[in-house]
Amino acid sequence: MSHTYSMPQFLRVREVDERKSRPFQRRLHVTTDFIKRLSLEKELDGHTGCVNCLEWDASGRKLASASDDFLVIIWDPFTYRRLQTIQTGHHGNIFSVKFMPETNGEIIVTGAGDHEVRVHNIVCKETTRVCTCHSGRVKRLATAPVMNDVFWSAAEDGLIRQFDLRLPHSCLRNEQTVLIDLRTYSGETTEAKCLAVNPMKPELLAVGANDPYIRIYDRRMIKLVKSPIASSSIYEDNVPPGCVQHFVPGHIACRKNSTENDIHEYSATYVAFGPNGNELLVNLGSEQIYLYDINTNMTSLLVRLTNDNRELKEPLKGYCMNGINSTSSDLSSRNKPTLPEHINSLKLGGNSFFEKKCYSVAIRIYNQAIAQHPDSSVLYSNRAAAYMKREWCGDTYAALRDCITALNYDPKNVKAYFRLTRCLFDLAWYDEAKLTLHSFKQHFPSHAKLLACRALERDILTKLESLDDSMDDSGELDFASDISPKESEWREKAKDYRLRFYGHCNTTTDIKEANFFGSDGEFIVAGSDDGSIFFWDRKTTNNIRILRGDSSIVNCVQPHPTCCLLATSGIEHRIRLWSPRSEHGLEDQLEILERDEVAETNQRRMQADPFDVVLMNMGLNAVIDNTDPIGATYGCRTS
Repeated sequence: MSHTYSMPQFLRVREVDERKSRPFQRRLHVTTDFIKRLSLEKELDGHTGCVNCLEWDASGRKLASASDDFLVIIWDPFTYRRLQTIQTGHHGNIFSVKFMPETNGEIIVTGAGDHEVRVHNIVCKETTRVCTCHSGRVKRLATAPVMNDVFWSAAEDGLIRQFDLRLPHSCLRNEQTVLIDLRTYSGETTEAKCLAVNPMKPELLAVGANDPYIRIYDRRMIKLVKSPIASSSIYEDNVPPGCVQHFVPGHIACRKNSTENDIHEYSATYVAFGPNGNELLVNLGSEQIYLYDINTNMTSLLVRLTNDNRELKEPLKGYCMNGINSTSSDLSSRNKPTLPEHINSLKLGGNSFFEKKCYSVAIRIYNQAIAQHPDSSVLYSNRAAAYMKREWCGDTYAALRDCITALNYDPKNVKAYFRLTRCLFDLAWYDEAKLTLHSFKQHFPSHAKLLACRALERDILTKLESLDDSMDDSGELDFASDISPKESEWREKAKDYRLRFYGHCNTTTDIKEANFFGSDGEFIVAGSDDGSIFFWDRKTTNNIRILRGDSSIVNCVQPHPTCCLLATSGIEHRIRLWSPRSEHGLEDQLEILERDEVAETNQRRMQADPFDVVLMNMGLNAVIDNTDPIGATYGCRTS
């Protein structure tokens, strides 16, 4: 094959000659080289409103798009033809569209801001079912690969509903379609924002809400119930023990003296299971993108420190944040006194940029070194120092995690031990900071009288003395809310993240996606409020490319199911297709080369005062222009 073939041309070649299918598949596997050569293939025009959702059919031969214009368009993305325009009958912005599995792309389901779920037969060109059960905007739909007739909906009324197309349905009869009612456990103001079905274990359903907690339910253990009566505040508790797990970034879950309003600063805008079904990717509004391992019991570091409730001789022994669970002695015995030459060169390069106060560059280099040599205490300790200096969202907690890992590999790493105490202080865990500083002084008596140690001890004691007697120092979330005891217990046991990906901005819309890219999820892709598309290497977590994808905001990023082709959309009214350009092609004019500068700007934007953010977004008519009845009534809310 010629190197000058475009992605659609490759696909047409495969359709003509299936004998070339196998080498074709190998050639189009998503690689770093392909990511670096991704270029705009085609713009698809047809909508007259923001394109809020994209969906490939199972074969990857059709692409569905849905918009604020209440239309769904079915595209042939390889010839760029519009195959069909569907008048959905919605009168609110469409936020989700799904092909029903094993229907050859003939049945689609839509959910919209008018609170309705609609089923459409695109062959017969008719709407076959209209569900008005929800009392809030329908934000996401989900299907399971092996279930041809069942789908789920998530809406801002706090309900997850299950629909079966084989059964007759009447919304007036208030049938048993409610699988989960988040309000039963998390309070009246809880809204369901997103959901996903595990492709390998379709009994597992991930749900995101207008809080930082992600829930994974085993729906086999849950019976369907009716909707609660509107005039009643009594909800049916149909979630038995052991059928739900909670996931949350540790620094958010363990903020001292948090309130329910603080928790609702965050909102999960998208959840996606990895190709192997063992990982969950979460795009968290006003924060970063997090990857969770759903099979490991990785609870928050700060929860473990609180539960320990004693003087730590070896901080969190056996808790290693790179996925290794062992004892300190086991890990330290593997610690090499000298690094391999190429790893040491990376370390020195990171140190050099750290000294120049280029902390993001230093972190990126340390990431590369750790990915290649993950059992070096000094690399984790150095990266922790860079995190502490940079101070982006979640950096202090990431530094704490690195200090713990460094000490598990080398309990005598004095810098990591001291930085651990400093991180606890910066996270406002003053009792725990006092505890670890006392342990530090016992382990390293020669450092006890150093100026830095004495200054930190003085700061800790000052903070402890100034605390109000009524402040809750138990380490539990201090909520004055109506969350249930069961929800409190689930949150206390919430699992911590494994990896995080940062650089994008997610504050303006509540439908912003993040997805795995590649047959094994080798890369992560997400949209951003600055109109960019971000690509990260999953192993190092480094951002490897940024492309300009929209004049305002990129919300949707949907990789093709079998090849290196990406569909994106956002505030503009068009869909963009991205595929690798020729190896000898010209430099992409849509590439943003100043990756660190863009990431820093986005971090400042996420930490800005909300009023300042509104001023920055004055150009987004679909979001805040009250003269636009569609945008004002049904438009995307801020995250």
